[in-house]
Amino acid sequence: MSGDETGGEPLGERFGGRACAWPRRSGQGPARLITAEEFRGWVTHEDEQLLVVDKPGDVVCHPSKHGPWSSLVGAARESTGLPRIHLVFRLDRETSGIVVMAKDERTAARLQTAMQKRRVAKRYLAILTGLVEGPVTVDQPLGDDTSSPVFIKSAVDPLGRPSVTHFAPLAVGGGCTLVSVVTETGRKHQIRAHAQWMGHPLVGDKIYGPDARLYLDFIDRGWDAALEAKLLLPRQALHCASIDLGSGAGGGCYQAPLPADLSAFCEARGISLSEAGRAGAPLGAL
Repeated sequence: MSGDETGGEPLGERFGGRACAWPRRSGQGPARLITAEEFRGWVTHEDEQLLVVDKPGDVVCHPSKHGPWSSLVGAARESTGLPRIHLVFRLDRETSGIVVMAKDERTAARLQTAMQKRRVAKRYLAILTGLVEGPVTVDQPLGDDTSSPVFIKSAVDPLGRPSVTHFAPLAVGGGCTLVSVVTETGRKHQIRAHAQWMGHPLVGDKIYGPDARLYLDFIDRGWDAALEAKLLLPRQALHCASIDLGSGAGGGCYQAPLPADLSAFCEARGISLSEAGRAGAPLGAL
């Protein structure tokens, strides 16, 4: 299993002054529960082998202690009536877009092999802070950021694992750039870590944005006006816009339009989505 957003951040706690991602706290309120009708509205494709959904940016992929309707996989099992659903492509809680699930082990194994052999093409849309004037390829190894107060954070590390990310600007406005992103490797938080390294962190990124301590503030207080002033969006502006499984991996290219919250942000900032489409955004993604 690979991709920038592998491993849907686990529930955690404080570790010696460092914070694991997404701990449950009293001020966080009740768990986000998915309704059956809501889940069916996210399904973009279903057949005997695959279930493909357009995940919102506030849903965790992995099963949680709050019951089956508190996670994408749990809701998928309940909706299909299957005892098991294999999460092939997964996204962090705050990343929206296409998620592919397999209904049987054979299909899951075939897709995972296709990923390892780079036969599966994924493309993201992201809103970065600052002006990105031209295409940028970041070829920098990634490892654990042991100096960060956030336990799960990654960073460029000469001793880390090889990681390559391609950023291509599509449209600019209001001090931000809408970019198309393709990854050659699938490291944890790859897009977010590489965006921060090149000086253009994602809008709304609590961990890889202007200061990782903002994430600790979010843990303690939840989303508030002070965080909004610094981060602009309540979640990271990252969206998996398309996944092409190719002819040898189950077939099909699945796409998800830019969600309402990111589209509204672009409109408010004067970022032209029509211009982005002409510049090469994934077909049907805008």
